[in-house]
Amino acid sequence: MAKSVIITCAPTGGIHTPTMSPHLPITPAEIARASIEAAEAGASIIHLHARDPETGKPDPRPEIFQQFLPVIKQSTDAVINVSTGGGLGMSMDERLLAATTASPEMASLNMGSMNFGIFPLLDKYSDWKFDWEPKFLEMTRDFIFPNTFATIEYALKTLGDGHGTRFEFECYDLSHLYNIKWFIDQGLIKPPFFVQMVFGILGGVGADLENLVHMHKVADRLFGPENYEWSVLAAGRHQMPFATQSALLGGNLRVGLEDSLFIGKGELATSNAQQVTRIRQVIEGLGLTVATPAEARERLGLKGGDKVAF
Repeated sequence: MAKSVIITCAPTGGIHTPTMSPHLPITPAEIARASIEAAEAGASIIHLHARDPETGKPDPRPEIFQQFLPVIKQSTDAVINVSTGGGLGMSMDERLLAATTASPEMASLNMGSMNFGIFPLLDKYSDWKFDWEPKFLEMTRDFIFPNTFATIEYALKTLGDGHGTRFEFECYDLSHLYNIKWFIDQGLIKPPFFVQMVFGILGGVGADLENLVHMHKVADRLFGPENYEWSVLAAGRHQMPFATQSALLGGNLRVGLEDSLFIGKGELATSNAQQVTRIRQVIEGLGLTVATPAEARERLGLKGGDKVAF
């Protein structure tokens, strides 16, 4: 019998900017509402970033997170996953601060340094709501997103061992899977763990279905399929096809406005819940079921929502 499919929703992220969509959640109230609606639509994990409520710029301050984390927790049973990716250009201490303050059940952790180019988005817009937006995008033309062995180990020990937080290991390339394996061999990552395979970011692995199949096969060989859960996200127009393919292969998936602002060709998604509803319809149309938060917690070995600091 096929396992139920865990849907993660990433409501706002740190990549898209306010000019790109009027539906991108910016304020704590908007992020909370988007998260609650996504959970009601079927997402069992909510992957969260924060933004400056005045400008929409990615913001690492714990006090911003604390304006929406308790609201989401009180209104849903969803697993709350606090990003440690933060915003491009933040230090590792800045990226970890919200998670170490909130002590969540889950946090994301990028598994390797990489070029992370979002500057091609500059060509799609001419009038910007805020001055920081084009500067932020242009910066990534000459930018390396740093995730060294030392900083990954620091996060595993500080947040994992220190808080009992489990990780969404974000893998943007094949080498990142081998980095996970190295930390497993050092005893710093233990099953069950959660691998998020990311496709379509300039600087990471391309959004070709052959790459998805290959990364899944390599992960099974490195980790053993019984030891981990795997999930797929793909940027932009690849979001829904890759999510569907993951479900067909027995994996899990992620949607949300962090990864794509659209629901169809040239059509902006009006909400995160719209994307969750769409992929849920696909999953159930394939004869599969959507995992509840309780099922996700059991399969990922999470500490429980009663053991967080918000």
